[in-house]
Formats: sequence, C-alpha cells, structure tokens
Amino acid sequence: MSTSTSSSATASERSLRRPQSRVRAIVGASLALLASGGRSVAAYETDQYSNRLVPVADSAPELDRVMNEALARIAERWRRTEDRERFAFELYQEVGGLHWVDRIERHAMRSPAVEKLPQYRWQSVFRGAPIWASRVGFVFGVGATIRVGDSLLGTDKLGHFISQGLKYYKSHLAGWSEERVAGRGRFNERWIFGQATTSVFSNADLVANWEGYLFYRSLFEGGMVAGKPAIVRFASGGARIERPFTWRDHVNDFWDEALNPSDLSRGLSRFMTARLASLCGDYRSAPGRFVPEAEGELAVRYAALGIRPRPDLRMDALCAGPAATATLDGQPELTAH
Repeated sequence: MSTSTSSSATASERSLRRPQSRVRAIVGASLALLASGGRSVAAYETDQYSNRLVPVADSAPELDRVMNEALARIAERWRRTEDRERFAFELYQEVGGLHWVDRIERHAMRSPAVEKLPQYRWQSVFRGAPIWASRVGFVFGVGATIRVGDSLLGTDKLGHFISQGLKYYKSHLAGWSEERVAGRGRFNERWIFGQATTSVFSNADLVANWEGYLFYRSLFEGGMVAGKPAIVRFASGGARIERPFTWRDHVNDFWDEALNPSDLSRGLSRFMTARLASLCGDYRSAPGRFVPEAEGELAVRYAALGIRPRPDLRMDALCAGPAATATLDGQPELTAH
C-alpha cells in the first residue's frame, strides 16, 4: 500500500512527540556534538539564578592577566608586517583552542584564582528537568558561574567571546556586513549549538559573541571601546601593545542569563517557570540583584543581534505576586541564601 510524502511526514512528526522517540533523537544529537569536536561541543548551559546572593570574588584581574600575557607573548615574537587576521588567530591559539573548551574557559573552570559560585554540573536550577525538555543539557549538566566586574556569567561565555568572536571577525574581514555577521550567530543559536540540541536559545551567548567580535576589532581599531585606542600597533616589522586589555570593557549584565534570560523551548520553559518560584525568597531579600543595570541602554546596543527577550523568565516578573510560591511536585526547593 502506497502512502503520500505528506502522510509520512505527519507520522514522523507524531513519532517525535513520543518521549522515547525524543530521547533517541537527543542521544543522537549528543553523540553528534561529541563527534563534531567543535568548541561548543560540551554544550554547557549555565545557572545564574541559584546561589545568586552568595558573595564571589571578581575574576577580572586574573582573567585580564591571562589575556595580557598572551598579547605580550605574541607582540614579542612578531617579526612581520601588519597582518591583522594572523595576529588575531595567534591570540586564539594562545587562549582559545580547537577542542571542547577554550583554554581561557578551562582556566576559569579549574584555577583556584577564579572563584566560582557553589554550583555543580547536575545541582542547578535545571535539576529534574526531563531529558526531552533539557535535551543534551541532561547529559552534560551546567557550567560554572563566575563574576567579572559587577556581572555574573557562565564560564562558557569566555569561549564564546574568544572563538565565536574570531569567527565573526574573520567574516568581517571577508567583507560581510554586520547584519550578516549577526545573522550567523542567530543561526548557530537556533541549531546544533543552540536551541535544537539544548532547548535554549541563549541571548547572553549572542551578546558574548558580539563583544568578542568588537574585541578583535579593538585590537587594531581605536574607538571600538569607547574612548580607548587600539590595543596593538604595528611598526617597523614588529608589534607593540599600546594599552592593556580588560574584560570589564566588554562584560555587562546582558551576559547574565538570569538578567537576560534565554528563550527556552516550550517544555523547558514550563518546567523553569515552576522551578524558579522556589527562589522568590532570594529575590524578595535583594530585588536589585535580579534586575540588569542600564537595561534600556543595553537593549538598544544589542537590538540588531536578534535577541529574543524573555522578561517572563526574570525573577522580578516571576515573583511579582503572592501566587509565585509553587514548586514542582517531587522536586526539592533550591537553597536560598
């Protein structure tokens, strides 16, 4: 008996709605990520909601040191004429990497000089989410959260800044418009390194990517960081560092996934809406810690990136009324501090 293509497609769609079929698809996606060897392969999501009020030291001095020492090494060995793409790639080789986690990201994860919030891969706000909702996040867990300046961020954002920022910059050098460059980031967040595999379209990832692109340009162009000259000057067959790099020039509250929430797939969004209610005590004890600084300015700055705002997943919206007290049946409340 013959069946039409449209009928087969409908049957396939129905099959993917069954939990066991979705689980098989997710496992396959996880294996594809592992096989790909891309820098985002660990596909860590991060959690800036829980333990938010725990004091954590500013990591900027240590992470600035790593970046500035790398820049100094490249400048010291530079024995050629101006080559912006080559210099940028050599920096990527120093602090980035071709494997699962960029070097600077791994340093932040492992170094005792970088203090982390007390979170663990499977002890997070996502704990208990079914595999069909959390997808590969169920396999890989969550990454660490650190502080840079006054902002919290996942260590994965350092990798986005270095690796995705370089990809954006190389596209810029190839003549792409900024609109097209930004579109590349949106595509990645929708598909294998984003919502298709993790249920998460990370707005904060897009911001970190873009700031990485601006950083690579700031190596050689003045004014990319307001009021500051280029970091590198080429002269007489060499390179000289004109000013130090600091992460504070690029990190802001839109790197924080509790202040700039991700656009979650429907199943994970339902889970998170219920789960986050258990943190309303934290919110009510320090509501200012759950609202981004300079929100309007940041929204305008990143308007062209294609961010998908989810203000409904911010604590000031979730905890606005007395009804925001429910927790998921069978799930322990998150620890409040």
